[in-house]
Amino acid sequence: MIEYRRFRNTDPPALADVWNESHASRSSYPVRTPALLERWLFSKPYFDPEGLIVAVDTQAEGRVVGYILAGFGPNAELNALDYSQGVICLLAVRPAYRRRGIARELVGRAEEYLLRHGAKVLRAGPRWPYCPFGFGLYGGTNCPGFLASDPGADPLFRKLGYVPAGTTIVFHKRLDSPLAVADARFQILRRRYDTMVIRSAIPPSWWHECVWGTLEPVEFRLTDKLANHFIAGRALVWELEGYGWRWGLPAAGVLDIQVREDLRGQGLGKFLMVQVLRFLQEQYFGLCEVQAADTQPELTGLCRALGMEQVDYGTTYIKGSGSTSPVNEGSAGVMLPAAESVPSPSGLTEEAVEPGAAGRAGRGDVQR
Repeated sequence: MIEYRRFRNTDPPALADVWNESHASRSSYPVRTPALLERWLFSKPYFDPEGLIVAVDTQAEGRVVGYILAGFGPNAELNALDYSQGVICLLAVRPAYRRRGIARELVGRAEEYLLRHGAKVLRAGPRWPYCPFGFGLYGGTNCPGFLASDPGADPLFRKLGYVPAGTTIVFHKRLDSPLAVADARFQILRRRYDTMVIRSAIPPSWWHECVWGTLEPVEFRLTDKLANHFIAGRALVWELEGYGWRWGLPAAGVLDIQVREDLRGQGLGKFLMVQVLRFLQEQYFGLCEVQAADTQPELTGLCRALGMEQVDYGTTYIKGSGSTSPVNEGSAGVMLPAAESVPSPSGLTEEAVEPGAAGRAGRGDVQR
């Protein structure tokens, strides 16, 4: 007989076992210690044991056989929770217990929890910014929703009344061969712009800090040498520690890339990404991942121009009376305005990177 209850402090080892049995695709990696669950889930300031619902088999000495984790998205200012936006973030059932209605029951109980706390819209599949849980454990570089490589998610949520509300393409670029990205504009851009690496980039909002946790991404900046070192573009990169075990190569992910609005269409995004890829290659990374939401067609085009390969795609689902999002979805960064001159954030170290020699720059977390 299957019973359902809230999370208990003694559950993490069993939850790790369920995770490892249930998540065998490229979208996640083995949880070798329950400490990883503490880092990416339980340490969140808004973690609520009531939102982590556990299924146990009472005829097998209370063995944990599945669980679901739900939470809430942020408000428009990214400085507090918005309880009207409920999100089902993680769902797992041991393979031997599937097709018994356990997943359906878990979803129903998670929905009850969210509605009881004021949710007006129910989402399934975390995608920025509606991703209170999941980042760091599932999905790769960012939160792309539930991935196609997990084939059970789509039919389940469609049957339960959810409809697709957005997709995210997952791109990979192998770095174990010479980069061959040619662009006639690069020679001019190289003379005008410096590439800089900033160690331990500061999270731009409370919500970024909550989602990223202890992660300290490295920031790459393009600065205009002829215009008072205005920031022309930036990219955030982090080492995908656990995913490298699954994919068989040391991997890094580009969390976000932005180019100043009035400078787009000049090849700056492509130029910046080439510097990032060269840096990673010189640090002996074998793979770089970028995720492009359907709200970011320019990023999709950039990834294809760089010769990146689509390896997966994610879908986020929605159920409820409201279909609009109070927060822009897809991009995890901060948009650069038409003109910006930003001094170095206090406490950060900046070092100029000669284009083509990024590996000699100051190295933060993205280092091997």
